[in-house]
Amino acid sequence: MKKFALIVAGGVGSRMGAELPKQFIELAGKPILVWTIQRFLDFDPEMDVVLVLPASQLERWEQIRRQFQLTGKIRLVSGGETRFQSVKNGLDAISGSGIVFIHDGVRPLVSAQTLQHCLQTAQEKGNALPVSPVVESLRQLTGQASQHVDRSRFRLVQTPQTFQTELIKKAYEQRESDFFTDDASVCEAAGIAIHLVDGNPENIKITNPMDLRVAEALLNLE
Repeated sequence: MKKFALIVAGGVGSRMGAELPKQFIELAGKPILVWTIQRFLDFDPEMDVVLVLPASQLERWEQIRRQFQLTGKIRLVSGGETRFQSVKNGLDAISGSGIVFIHDGVRPLVSAQTLQHCLQTAQEKGNALPVSPVVESLRQLTGQASQHVDRSRFRLVQTPQTFQTELIKKAYEQRESDFFTDDASVCEAAGIAIHLVDGNPENIKITNPMDLRVAEALLNLE
């Protein structure tokens, strides 16, 4: 079955305190985005990668790709004004049936085991959502007060959120909504049940300088 990695990278680096978009910030000698794409190509060298970037960043990416000699099938797509629109643009660039992994460009530490879990479950059930347990106590805000909630009933959501291509393309025919915070919420709104799989705890999303230091330490342990 054909496999696609739809990698969405639209960050501007504001929370990193940097002028450079966060997907291009260097992590252990390479831009974060290079590490991310390489995870998928290592998992399957025949993976068809669709990289969605703001139009203003496409030229910079081509320079980075040449500098780091990143090989593989990588197609560039211009993003939209929102994540929903960017993912839809990427899906429109995919033809044929298969499995698509929709992944954040700044999650460079997804494991091969997580990718395999997602692939197998999406093949069998139509989709797969990698998650991890909540390990800290949670409180729910109730007006001016708050109350304890049972953390065992909650999961933290990761990417790649993985789907059979026909299923996710149909879901993205819906009108965009503020309710859509990720691809699973788009599918749920289309009446599709979501199937959870175990992610890996190292699969963090790099959004601030502390995340960058944590990711570098984790890479050094591999």
